[in-house]
Amino acid sequence: MASMLATSSIAFLTSAHFSSPFSKPYIHSLSVTSGLNYGRKFYGGIGIHGIKGRSHFSVASVATEVNPVEQAQKIASKESQRPVYPFAAIVGQDEMKLCLLLNVIDPKIGGVMIMGDRGTGKSTAVRSLVDLLPEIAVVAGDPYNSDPQDPEFMGVEVRERVLKGEKLQVLLSKINMVDLPLGATEDRVCGTIDIEKALTEGVKAFEPGLLAKANRGILYVDEVNLLDDHLVDVLLDSAASGWNTVEREGISISHPARFILIGSGNPEEGELRPQLLDRFGMHAQVGTVRDAELRVKIVEERGRFDKNPKEFRDSYKAEQEKLRDQITLARSVLSSVQIDQDLKVKISKVCAELNVDGLRGDIVTNRAAKALAALKGRDKVSTEDIATVIPNCLRHRLKKDPLESIDSGLLVTEKFYEVFS
Repeated sequence: MASMLATSSIAFLTSAHFSSPFSKPYIHSLSVTSGLNYGRKFYGGIGIHGIKGRSHFSVASVATEVNPVEQAQKIASKESQRPVYPFAAIVGQDEMKLCLLLNVIDPKIGGVMIMGDRGTGKSTAVRSLVDLLPEIAVVAGDPYNSDPQDPEFMGVEVRERVLKGEKLQVLLSKINMVDLPLGATEDRVCGTIDIEKALTEGVKAFEPGLLAKANRGILYVDEVNLLDDHLVDVLLDSAASGWNTVEREGISISHPARFILIGSGNPEEGELRPQLLDRFGMHAQVGTVRDAELRVKIVEERGRFDKNPKEFRDSYKAEQEKLRDQITLARSVLSSVQIDQDLKVKISKVCAELNVDGLRGDIVTNRAAKALAALKGRDKVSTEDIATVIPNCLRHRLKKDPLESIDSGLLVTEKFYEVFS
């Protein structure tokens, strides 16, 4: 797989944190209609769920130019943050990096679960991912990172302001990456409704949670196998639907919550339930590097970064830019990538003969193969593309046999060559 990845001229990835906490409750003066039907839209490489049945009004004249003062403050805030290890400097772990890249190109793949030994760079790779993503336009002061040009991807208050003809201040912002702490409560994740304010003042006072902050960004859960199952269910439901709904005492509030869900964990600390594993689009398995020379290189690179982070990051700037351009191009051509009917049939045959429950495996494999073809700059999926991604798409969906000593990824690969030969 490493050789296949190398042919696509892929470097590596890195992330910068950007946070904009909202401490004050978010007030909704109009009621939120319940029972809405939600539909999807694809915008700027990020999968989006919009509300069907709403009028498609033009907002081109509503958004103002980027506020230069607030933009300068954002840049200063970014420069003052802790430097992040460049993705392009990560040595090895090609499988993990490929899965992350494909989810960035097509978030509808459904996220990635990264399982492996401790100290293998799982968190470093995920946190370095955001640096490669292009900035997005957001409405200033909006806790949901609303898109000022897409009415289907706006929070309720922004939508109301647009309907009133107000001007929206727009900022360019790095995509958020939200770390979900293991001790987080459901209220912290989903948000809370101030019932007292609702009863006394007749308004819906909503304090957004982490799902609101992660909208149009990345939600990262380290040690996801130690997270409470009910919270994992909430995250997966929101990631699948693109919306988060909070209901308390007969009051219901919904807001967009479309994000790339990434989880990591150590299998020694326990496995996720098969039902939850199946909801992750891809599964990457990472191991400790055994090659002595490679280990020395990793140690030396880390030492250079710790000694002078800025100089180290500058040395990888060209590679970062090259990969960023590659991702942007892949996103733009993704919709035009085609896959032959006979390849689709063979993918489904592999899934059927491996007794994979449901159709998620078929869907994700098709999407991942298209994303890889787009990353390589092609408009047609090849057998090699499928061979590269199918173990990551199916290995976590196989039924566990306690007597089976062969890795599930190898079983998928064997069945692939048997069917595609």
